[in-house]
Amino acid sequence: MASFNKVILLGNLTRDPEVRYTPKGTAVAELGMAVNRVYTAENGEKREETTFVDVTLWGRTAEIAGEYLKKGRPVFIEGRLQLDSWEDKQSGQKRSKLKVVGEGLQLLGSRPGGSGSTGGGDEEGSSAPRSSSKSAPPPKAVPAEPDDDQIPF
Repeated sequence: MASFNKVILLGNLTRDPEVRYTPKGTAVAELGMAVNRVYTAENGEKREETTFVDVTLWGRTAEIAGEYLKKGRPVFIEGRLQLDSWEDKQSGQKRSKLKVVGEGLQLLGSRPGGSGSTGGGDEEGSSAPRSSSKSAPPPKAVPAEPDDDQIPF
């Protein structure tokens, strides 16, 4: 049976990216996004719902996120869903969490304090570099993602 696991998100950061390094030196960034959905209810009233998503980035993409992204900035993420499962050490209960592993990143908006040709603002244009798996040069032999026990946090 065929399968397909692709996620595309456009939203704003809910916190500054947290960048750490594995013992082998691979960068890992954890960030939170808020993605809004506007819809019309049956009674004609416009409503908005917000979904909060945790995203993990690896390698150079993680470093770029840590350098250029801040809370509130808009960002475009392409990636895949991943289910993490573990046993809670305090209660002994099995826990799980669905998150996104980002494989591509595009910074949106202009740099804070920068003077963009669009008249400022964060809606359009980008003066910061972009990182995307489609536009980046082929990666050099990147090791597979480390097991959770290799991550120092």
